[in-house]
Amino acid sequence: MKNRMNSLVRLLIIGSLMISLTGCFYWWRAYQTYLQMGEFDDNFSISITEDFSVRFKQPILLGDDIITLAKLRPSKEIDTQTGQKWQYIFRKVDQAGNILLPETTFYCQLDINADNKVTSVSFSELFLKIAPPEFLELSFRSLGSGKIDKANRRLKVDTDKISKISADLPLKLAVLAQLGEPLFIEETIEQEVYVYHFKLEAYDIKKGYEDRALSVVKLSFAKSTEEMTRMAGRFAGLKISINYKNYQTK
Repeated sequence: MKNRMNSLVRLLIIGSLMISLTGCFYWWRAYQTYLQMGEFDDNFSISITEDFSVRFKQPILLGDDIITLAKLRPSKEIDTQTGQKWQYIFRKVDQAGNILLPETTFYCQLDINADNKVTSVSFSELFLKIAPPEFLELSFRSLGSGKIDKANRRLKVDTDKISKISADLPLKLAVLAQLGEPLFIEETIEQEVYVYHFKLEAYDIKKGYEDRALSVVKLSFAKSTEEMTRMAGRFAGLKISINYKNYQTK
């Protein structure tokens, strides 16, 4: 009886520590998914066709975790034979938030199984114009070597410790042909930063998180080569920043 009581106490202590360290169980599932990335090919697979998809071989994250983390519901929830497809749809807008015509649209799609677990994440073709698939794949693979900033709940990757690729960087003219003109341009001595606004098609946004429906996307182009060297933006509350030069062989 005493041993059972001691075991119960230990379980309660461990459970309390888990909750206090991670804030909530959804952070614990997010952390377990992060650990899976240390053995990427055992736990994930990537396919590149017209879009870019990451499949979770042993899914842990729940669909509800995504909503809790992003504070936003998907734009569309489509029933399938195996669960649901969730789409977060972003449209290019002007300074006032009005959708620009003809529409420039991209989306992120989540496949959710019958157990409410996320089984894949996909990015549509237009998103790959600002995040080329070769670099996007490498950035996903490098997440397992990243360090967690617990205070800010962010993951930072030391790109000096990862393999590099020889893929070409997108050129400014090719990017503009897909995205159109930016809202405005910021300049430094060596770079032009093209700033775009995209608005998430969102419903029932939790009070205080209305600003998350707006995605400010910044694309940096080297003046000397007109190559896109960096992409930074926030998409449905998820901040993404990729310095392509850090992933490219010199």
